Amino acid sequence: MDSMRSEASLPPQGMRRERWVVKIGSSLLVNEGQGLDAGRISDWVDQMSGLWRQGVEVVLISSGAVAEGMTRLGWRERPVQLPYLQAAAAVGQMGLMEAYEKHFKRNGLHAAQILLTHDDFANRRRYLNARATLRTLSRLHAIPVINENDTVSTEEICFGDNDILAALVANMIAAQRLVILTDQQGLFSEDPRRCDHARLIPSACVDDARLTAMAGNAGTLGRGGMASKLRAARLFALSGGITTIACGKTEGVIERLHREERIGTELLPGRQRLTRRKQWLAGQVRTHGAVILRREAMQALVSGAARIHAAHVAEIQGSFAPGQMIRIQDTERRYDARGLSNFSSNEINGMVRQLASSRPGLEPAEATELVYRKNIVFDSYYS
Repeated sequence: MDSMRSEASLPPQGMRRERWVVKIGSSLLVNEGQGLDAGRISDWVDQMSGLWRQGVEVVLISSGAVAEGMTRLGWRERPVQLPYLQAAAAVGQMGLMEAYEKHFKRNGLHAAQILLTHDDFANRRRYLNARATLRTLSRLHAIPVINENDTVSTEEICFGDNDILAALVANMIAAQRLVILTDQQGLFSEDPRRCDHARLIPSACVDDARLTAMAGNAGTLGRGGMASKLRAARLFALSGGITTIACGKTEGVIERLHREERIGTELLPGRQRLTRRKQWLAGQVRTHGAVILRREAMQALVSGAARIHAAHVAEIQGSFAPGQMIRIQDTERRYDARGLSNFSSNEINGMVRQLASSRPGLEPAEATELVYRKNIVFDSYYS
């Protein structure tokens, strides 16, 4: 494509019926330590622009800021100290967006930079504002290019890798397909770098427990690995979405996936579905403490036969405020959930002490509900 495409060639907004989120990993974006691979970026942008002209709304999740920053700063090894990682991200993000803007503009589209942190997903109002912005950008012929805001993220509040960020965004915009491009052909039965007999898994259901053992470890430049990609697929499956893990070096990979060619590994959703609100809750990465329930109380909660009251509490761990996300576990750690607490840790501790000292015979139904059931998700949904 040697000339800018006119906006007249783009379809009316009413034709848009499908949304895709495409995630590109660091190992693909960087050219053997020589900076961003301009040729690959140009090709991927052309393919995504082609999808857009066919009526598919595309959101791009792009890693690569830290890796590009390392190249620009002349660093050979990824730094360990957080301030240096943040500095590399700040320097590299400039080059990353320059590249995307150049090639999307050649296709008659705008590139819109969006940097997110976990707080943007944890805060319900900010979450809804971000969703509204993403929807508006499509009407403006703009492709959102999203990355974690590494410059301000700290270890305690980061997503861990852009695979999880991609799944959260896919759920946010109610996408139908999540495409994770990596330097591997897909998910294998064993690590293909160590086993010559490793077999590519062409398709599987995210509920298949065997997939967990098949996941590998992270590469040198990226923070993720097949384990994080599988977790992202399971998180996205909660909204009924399909995830494809494929090699970004495959010629025409995005266009071919849109033509429904079988490339890489396709991970299909299981039977479990969550409401939009529960999807948002399931995406909360950070928790602020824990409420440990008695075993019988947790079993009743899991079965839907009970709610959480002070009489059920065996222990409070950590410090948290009302409205913060907390872990909910049983004393034997057989079950694990998370939810938005209605009270602070100090308030719950006070309720528990009052029950133990003055009213030991209090029935659970008479006590105050500590976490509303609508605000609870079980980690088994997506772990």
